[in-house]
Amino acid sequence: MTAPPDTPAVSTHRRFLKVIACEIALREICHAVAQSPSLVDLEFLPQGLHDTPTRGRDEIQRRLDAVPAGKYDAVLIGYGLCSSILKDLCARDTRLVIPRAHDCITFFLGSKERYQQCFTERPGTYYFTAGWLEVRQRRDGEGTAGHGGFMPANSAAALQLDYQHWVAKYGEDQARYLMEVMAGWSTRYTHGTLIDFDFTRPLRCREEVERVCQEKGWQFEALEGDLSLLRRWLNGDWTENDFLVVPPGRSVVPSFDEGVIACSRMSPADGHQDRASTA
Repeated sequence: MTAPPDTPAVSTHRRFLKVIACEIALREICHAVAQSPSLVDLEFLPQGLHDTPTRGRDEIQRRLDAVPAGKYDAVLIGYGLCSSILKDLCARDTRLVIPRAHDCITFFLGSKERYQQCFTERPGTYYFTAGWLEVRQRRDGEGTAGHGGFMPANSAAALQLDYQHWVAKYGEDQARYLMEVMAGWSTRYTHGTLIDFDFTRPLRCREEVERVCQEKGWQFEALEGDLSLLRRWLNGDWTENDFLVVPPGRSVVPSFDEGVIACSRMSPADGHQDRASTA
């Protein structure tokens, strides 16, 4: 049976996408991938690359440079600006698609606008997700003894483990700097908020975060998560307001405005990139 003449043709092309993302969002991205029509190859990198943004960016760029030319319709970068870890990240042969996000909390709240609203209404909030609770177990088993795989941010035991890890990885001077920064944050928090999803509730994250809040003297809250941003990212609904599409030969720069990130410009005179940014 043939379709009527006025029936539009249905495209059989399914986007083939490569995702390079932080392991913090592993469960949420995998859940969204399972519901996406796109074909997706996933690559997750260890949490903590933004501790030293230059090295973190170099590691992401190394993974990008290993992507075969012409294989994917786009490479999706699962990082926020995160201490400028995206700055100067370059698209080689394949365009990049990056959510406009200051950090990964935006991924779990559904938009940069909701992120801003939450931070404005409740400053001094430490946000938790399943990934944040699991990351120490996934990262070489650190911090598992007696703490269910997670220790409250800036607790003495947690900072000591982090300090030892940073010394081995980055050297003593950088480790001392990170220690000072992390210790200073603890005085600013008054609330611990779990960004909750129905598919992570069997993990009993709520009980763990309530325990952390009790130990820290924080007020516990639960906030309904929203995967709509990640779903549109994976489905190819790349609206300019929510995503930056970086063409081959261009790189990422901070925009210092509500767009968060932008593309570098190409100089028409010599084809070289300058540092001026456009949305």
